[in-house]
Amino acid sequence: MTIIDWGYIWDAVPDLLQGLKMTLLVSVLAILLSLLMGLVGCALRMSPLKIVGYAVAAYVEFIRGTPYLVQVFFVFYGLPNLGLTLSVFWSGVVALSIWASVFHIESFRAGLSSVSKDIHNTSASLGLRRWQHVLLVVLPIAARSALPSTLNTVVSTIKNSAYLQAIGLVELTFVAVDRIAYEFRATEMFLSICVIYLVIVLAVSGLGHRLERRLNRPYEGR
Repeated sequence: MTIIDWGYIWDAVPDLLQGLKMTLLVSVLAILLSLLMGLVGCALRMSPLKIVGYAVAAYVEFIRGTPYLVQVFFVFYGLPNLGLTLSVFWSGVVALSIWASVFHIESFRAGLSSVSKDIHNTSASLGLRRWQHVLLVVLPIAARSALPSTLNTVVSTIKNSAYLQAIGLVELTFVAVDRIAYEFRATEMFLSICVIYLVIVLAVSGLGHRLERRLNRPYEGR
């Protein structure tokens, strides 16, 4: 029967916290960059120029249809052969951002598509200018519709940062695996990082659900 050594876990906390800092840093940067890429990609995806929309659609299908770990290896090992060499850190940020961006593109597109033509006609009858219609009507409705899937992608981005240990990024999972290689305490290490990831995900999900409730407040009772 395996006995968990809680003292060993406590002694490993400083190392795990160092890895956690890197996990949070790369995840936050990737989340922000992927949201920006998602907004731009969504605008291009819904562009009246069909060739642009088709190109973005092909990009989305390519990223969604290939394994994420392969994408990480391509960014880190493949791009240098094409003349673009990135550090381990920025390779991780770029790979995470590319992966998450395609899901944000589709989430934002679905959110914008949820705004019916009747709402457009109502704004026109009220004399709202185009920028007022977009800013005050379209975006709040689209954000409310896209929030659940966007939150899911944000959470998945944080969890997928664990894959970056495969290219040598010293994040949370890398620290745990490295200690296991020398000290053979797999149960303690994997239990520890599971708890840490769970706490992070629950915190992010909780904030997201609070925002979701706030956005839904004007529609309560209808």
